[in-house]
Amino acid sequence: MLVAAAVPVVQAVPAQIPGAALGVVTTAGDRAVEVFGLAQREPDPAPMCRATWFDLASLTKVLFTTPTILHLVSQGYITLDDPLTRAIPDLRQYHRDAAERRLTFRQCLCHQTHLPAVEPLYTYGLDPNMLRTFILQRVWQAGPPVYSDINFMLLGIAIERLKGCRLADLEPPSGLTWHPDPIETAATERCTWRGRMMRGEVHDENAFALGAAAGHAGLFGTIDGILDAAQRLLQGVDPWLSEVRTRQTATRCLGWEARHEGWSGGNACSKETIGHTGFTGTGVWIDSARGLAWTLLTNRVHPTRHRDTGIDTLRRKVGDLIAGQAS
Repeated sequence: MLVAAAVPVVQAVPAQIPGAALGVVTTAGDRAVEVFGLAQREPDPAPMCRATWFDLASLTKVLFTTPTILHLVSQGYITLDDPLTRAIPDLRQYHRDAAERRLTFRQCLCHQTHLPAVEPLYTYGLDPNMLRTFILQRVWQAGPPVYSDINFMLLGIAIERLKGCRLADLEPPSGLTWHPDPIETAATERCTWRGRMMRGEVHDENAFALGAAAGHAGLFGTIDGILDAAQRLLQGVDPWLSEVRTRQTATRCLGWEARHEGWSGGNACSKETIGHTGFTGTGVWIDSARGLAWTLLTNRVHPTRHRDTGIDTLRRKVGDLIAGQAS
């Protein structure tokens, strides 16, 4: 099935995207991986390989932050319906009736809050401690529920409080890291703010300003690291897996997006499929009904995000070809 799914990737690399890695894994552990193109195009070409680290961007939300929160729930530190103040008592501490003080872990995981999608926090300074304080004390403008990085920044701060250390000091599973070797990492963007090509440094500006590891972004992974995490979800190793698969809204589970018409995973997958994407060009999808998961990792923002790479269409084509052949 990987042979057919590789066709649209081959067509996109290198015409639209410098490089990519495509992988499939089953519950039983059968695995296939293909790599394409370049890990870096500028300033000097570097080939993509199976061991290349990718900036996972928002896959951090589902591969680190969500499972860490759910582990804390299973260990009795918190419940999903506890307010964030259970872990962060100083959240909006000067306004005891502030809406943020009523937000729960479940609401943040499912993006069912009043918080905005994103905020250019990095423009306010580069002191991670000050920015964390700013996030906690800011009067956030209320709006309808949207997919929000701020939700997961707060969850990241909650983890730090409960664990007693920074996220960057917590060791992710094998194949995932906060600190990749730049030479072994796919380049992302020539950042106008930082004045350099980003390779081995987190692409997300807010995560960078927060110390390079945050609840919404900062994690790097190899394709086998992603497939290992996906296989673990397929096998139901963790006690909270059934909760992850349970829809909380029409389109969202805990952390993950649930299959719906027109979503990133295509329409050939089962209704039991969950998935997530990352801004840098990453994505992973898990179809528990078929015992199948796949990941497409790209450096589509290299050397700039300001162009159309067709990544949305590519993701859906790949998903339809992989899930379609498995049906």
